[in-house]
Amino acid sequence: MLVATDLKNNVTFLLDGKPCKVVKYAHMKVGRGGASVTVSYRNLESGKLEEKTFQSTAHFDEIQTYKRSLQYLYKDTELAYFMDPMSYEQVEIPLSILGDDIFYLKEGGDANILFWNEKALQADIPPKVTLKVTETDPGVKGNSATNIYKQAVLENGRDIKVPLFIKAGEQIKVDTRTGEYVERA
Repeated sequence: MLVATDLKNNVTFLLDGKPCKVVKYAHMKVGRGGASVTVSYRNLESGKLEEKTFQSTAHFDEIQTYKRSLQYLYKDTELAYFMDPMSYEQVEIPLSILGDDIFYLKEGGDANILFWNEKALQADIPPKVTLKVTETDPGVKGNSATNIYKQAVLENGRDIKVPLFIKAGEQIKVDTRTGEYVERA
């Protein structure tokens, strides 16, 4: 059992039956009244960032989450399939949990998946991934001095804006948090 003053950064707890992880914690004591705790937390099921204020005496259930390193196999219309490389057990995770992160996983690549009570909550992918440009218009010679971008299609099917000097078949690094071009690989 946790008291509200124990809700420090990265602590996981149960709020209204939903698993949450503390992102930011602030303890406030004003005058003669009781202390209050303001917590910014991420709902681990929906991914939403929320903020709430609690009395310092409020109680919460602590939960234990764990990460498993799994190998990504493939996806269909509703599920993504992963395999545990040690036991060869197959794990099915709904695409709604993975969100846009699924576009940055390559078949055969590893992903760290956060679990709570055998339920997958989110994927932990690297901040940058290397992807191949499958199609883009050719750049115009002499336009390298300006910051002009053109559309390109990546191997994962996503559209992205890249500089004019990028050609089809090249490898580029993409920021997985924003989906933007970072640099040539």
